[in-house]
Amino acid sequence: MRNQDIVLTLEGLKKVQTELDELKAVGRKRVAERIREAKQFGEIGDNSEYEDAKTEQAQIEGRIETLQYLLANAVIVDKHENDGKVGVGSTVRLQDVTSGEELHYEIVGAEEADPGEHRQVPVGDGG
Repeated sequence: MRNQDIVLTLEGLKKVQTELDELKAVGRKRVAERIREAKQFGEIGDNSEYEDAKTEQAQIEGRIETLQYLLANAVIVDKHENDGKVGVGSTVRLQDVTSGEELHYEIVGAEEADPGEHRQVPVGDGG
């Protein structure tokens, strides 16, 4: 990964930290236990349970590394000033012209984008 700023809202920062804490405290212990149990099934070279557990361990460690990178390079944006411009931290209200429904979108950085939850990346922000 190359060093670059990661734009996160305060809420996004908390989610990243929570996930990291969970993986370190629970995920690592769970997979270590799976590995210990799998070793009891016999020869490691022919043990699919052991291989699966080791693969899960690699995935957890990779995710921990990614989360630590995000935290180390995070730029926190709380709320965007209401100056008539839209940016990360803004909440935008739109009205659907066909249904009349009013929709609310929060503008977030690429790491937090979730269109299903109305969390969008600004146009031109790589997301």
